[in-house]
Amino acid sequence: MILIGQYDSPFVRRVAIALTLYGMPFEHKPWSVFGDADKVAPFNPLVRVPTLVLDSGEVLIESAMILDYLDEEAGEAKRMMAASGPARRQAQKICALATGLGDKAVALVYERVLHKEKSEVWMKRCTGQVERVLGVLEADRAPRATPYWFGDAIGHADIAVACALRFAREAHPALFTPTRWPTLIAHADNCEALPAFKAILQPFNPPS
Repeated sequence: MILIGQYDSPFVRRVAIALTLYGMPFEHKPWSVFGDADKVAPFNPLVRVPTLVLDSGEVLIESAMILDYLDEEAGEAKRMMAASGPARRQAQKICALATGLGDKAVALVYERVLHKEKSEVWMKRCTGQVERVLGVLEADRAPRATPYWFGDAIGHADIAVACALRFAREAHPALFTPTRWPTLIAHADNCEALPAFKAILQPFNPPS
């Protein structure tokens, strides 16, 4: 398999970490959607990452779709999200909040870096969305005593939250203080201490 995209993307990173935790070998093409758009486009006409090229030549796009495939390949005993029922919906909700957080954090970067005339209304809206999601995630995680979000084993929700939070903390450090969202930050830091997270890592590098 070939994974296309840079690891400073929380979406690419969550896929790469899942592949690593599943023990699935892959080749990494660290192509940027800005500097390497001509390389990405033949595989994904949206020129978005992550894009996963299977050994068969089939191309999967969008992180949730890719992870769904990886879960199928991993099998029932190893999959990192329940196959059905309330447990799956609960995990999907946390993943959706985390990826939504990532989307808005990326949108803020683009507004700040790529637009000469910045929309304060748009930036305020995105910042509010990021802060509200962080508050909801903090409230959901705080009463849980288990090492990971839904038990003793790491799941896609943990990975998605940790990857989104790392990106947001690096891209928008002014939003974070030691007293804001302490449970959530501790959870992410515990994930970041794992070997797979340390191996799949790239410092934030904003587009220019």
